[in-house]
Amino acid sequence: MTPLILIMAIAGVAPIDDAALRFAKSLSPVPSSPVDPTNALESDPQAALLGHMLFFDTGLSRSGETSCATCHVPAKAFTDGVPLARGAAEGHFNTPTLLGVAHNRWFFWDGRADSLWSQALVPIEHQLELDNSRTDALRHIASTPALKKQFIAVGGTMPDVFDLERFPIGAKPGTDTWNAMTPEDQNAVTAAYVLLGKAIASFERQLSPGESDFDRWVASINANQRDDNLMTPAALRGFALFANEAGCGQCHFGATISDLEFHDLALAPTDPANPPPGRGGGYAMLRANEFRSDGIWSDAPESRKARRAANARIGPEHWGAFRTPSLRNIALTAPYMHDGRFETLAEVLAFYNTLEGQIRRHHHAEDVLKPLDFSDSELRDLEAFLISLTGEPPRPELCQPPPIGGTQVEIPAE
Repeated sequence: MTPLILIMAIAGVAPIDDAALRFAKSLSPVPSSPVDPTNALESDPQAALLGHMLFFDTGLSRSGETSCATCHVPAKAFTDGVPLARGAAEGHFNTPTLLGVAHNRWFFWDGRADSLWSQALVPIEHQLELDNSRTDALRHIASTPALKKQFIAVGGTMPDVFDLERFPIGAKPGTDTWNAMTPEDQNAVTAAYVLLGKAIASFERQLSPGESDFDRWVASINANQRDDNLMTPAALRGFALFANEAGCGQCHFGATISDLEFHDLALAPTDPANPPPGRGGGYAMLRANEFRSDGIWSDAPESRKARRAANARIGPEHWGAFRTPSLRNIALTAPYMHDGRFETLAEVLAFYNTLEGQIRRHHHAEDVLKPLDFSDSELRDLEAFLISLTGEPPRPELCQPPPIGGTQVEIPAE
């Protein structure tokens, strides 16, 4: 036994071998948000300011009471702390964090969108979320001086949405009022609506996970000055379990600590008569999504990113599969799973420890998922490691409405 391992054993810290250290280095640091060629506005500071204004603006909703920040509360790591998101009505899914969201390949739990900007457009018109229409959302912008000024600064112009004969109230695809519009006016409204989504994405890509205790520990390793005092002994033991015994790294790897893809955990559906289709249903919506990365509203429809959507394939194993969340800031984003069924990390780990309650809906379920079969103390150590992934919050100015904006409500602190 080497002196270092002996010291660790005496201190009650699980030995961390070279393979585990290499794995640790692959998880940190978090790189800058990747470039999305399908959004030409993503690095435009004027677009980011517009997106910042819109993110906190309740005027984008039909009721005038709901904004993006209603469900993505900055003080809750841009989640909402409830099992199922609630906008105009209660939704079907738990609100995912926006910290590091620009690193995702697919968006929503079921992957129905393939870019951050196309994701941002869905809640505005969804009946359970902001429940608005694209014509009315644009009318709110046009009637709010600060928003209109910033929108024009980014886009140059906007349709004359006060002409209600051409741009009727409540007009969105699938409605009679939308079908009554000319194709030219439909395109003008949709082009302005797309700009809105790309601006919100430009703001959201700035919401990066901050440095955590785990990141500081990995940085000390990279500097050849490993300092185990940067982590608690329990967290170090938990990382050793995570890296070597738990098998977590099969789905949780890379700087986001997620494979960014979809898996079926065979969780028993809360409504057995209507089990959620997961990626199976999300894929169908992605194929029909007018704002796909390879569509006419993309700024790079021939890019590698755009081809990912065009080349995506679905199989039986995707039925009931949901996107693997990042483990960064996981201690701040309770409740857990796509339907928010688990209130605490301890409950999540208890499920993985036994897989009790799994229901196999088909013959193509995950083969990699096996019960952890850990002791209570090992589960506590694993939880301590997950807590060590909690990072510093984004810059304060990104966590509150900008000095100028539209209609806003107070953002809850907790």
